[in-house]
Amino acid sequence: MAPSNTTHSRSHSLLLLQKLLNLRDGASPLTLILDNLEQPAKPVLSEFITRARVAKAKTVFLSFTTLKKPRDVDAFVQAAGKDLKAVRAALLAHYPPATTANPRDKSAQRVVVILDSLNALASSAPQSLAIFLSSLITPSVSIVSVYHTDVPVILPKTFNEYEPHPFTILCHLSTAILKLSNLQQEIERQKARNRSVVEPEWGLREDREGVLVGLRNTGSLQDRRGVVISMELRRRSGRAVTEKFVLLPSAPSAQSSPGRLLLLSDHAMFAAPAADDQDGAGEEQPESTFNLGLTEKQRKDREGIVLPYFDAQTDIGAGEGGRILYEMGREDDFDDEEDEI
Repeated sequence: MAPSNTTHSRSHSLLLLQKLLNLRDGASPLTLILDNLEQPAKPVLSEFITRARVAKAKTVFLSFTTLKKPRDVDAFVQAAGKDLKAVRAALLAHYPPATTANPRDKSAQRVVVILDSLNALASSAPQSLAIFLSSLITPSVSIVSVYHTDVPVILPKTFNEYEPHPFTILCHLSTAILKLSNLQQEIERQKARNRSVVEPEWGLREDREGVLVGLRNTGSLQDRRGVVISMELRRRSGRAVTEKFVLLPSAPSAQSSPGRLLLLSDHAMFAAPAADDQDGAGEEQPESTFNLGLTEKQRKDREGIVLPYFDAQTDIGAGEGGRILYEMGREDDFDDEEDEI
């Protein structure tokens, strides 16, 4: 791929993620965020809420595990232990009127519904999961849901073993999937790959018995707060756009402003090494107390040196150019059977 095409593709992917976070033009009716204990979805959810407030969109938080109303949320609906029909009725009360529910009408208010955990819903009502989520989506409403990949889903005994798993259904319904990982952990893995050693693991993947050891507070504060987002955005044409990004949330003192987004390959730790020039200036030089390079004067002096037996390399007539001139010494043992030189 040409460099210009690569640059265009990277810029296009970054614009798609910004469009998704800004809830513009219904970029994704159902967004699925996959998090774990090492990297919770809170920074990404806060980014959705902050950008929705900037865009003057209404935010409805549907809580299955959250006890208190998050900051900058317009409506808070408790769903734990309630019937899904009652939960749907409570959500629809916060929707805009159906007459203005047009995705192309910029005057109509957008609504984003945030589900803090789909694991509880997948365990309690796996058969109704797809129907419930589909009934919440309208042209002016987008859903952002969180699924904890390290939390087991306990299926009821009435669940048919031949039916697809709720997580499989969620991945099939979602129009955008954001898989999260900790930036500092990815940096440590990249350092291990650079040294060609085994990549470190944390949490449950450490396979340690009796104790869970998470990520320690190493590296800069910005890297510890950063989130790596692996995006899979499914377009209407059926083509999927995949790319990895880094989200650097705003400082706690400036939570009202959106964070900074960049491609993972643009991060200093993951940037590709610069191409070496023709003179080999990018090659790693051996360590020495003196300079092994040549100055311009030394290079010209070297080109002016006449090599030994240089006259033997010229054509002296009769096709004898390139012959070897050798003068025998006293200590040489000449063999009569050999050809004359």
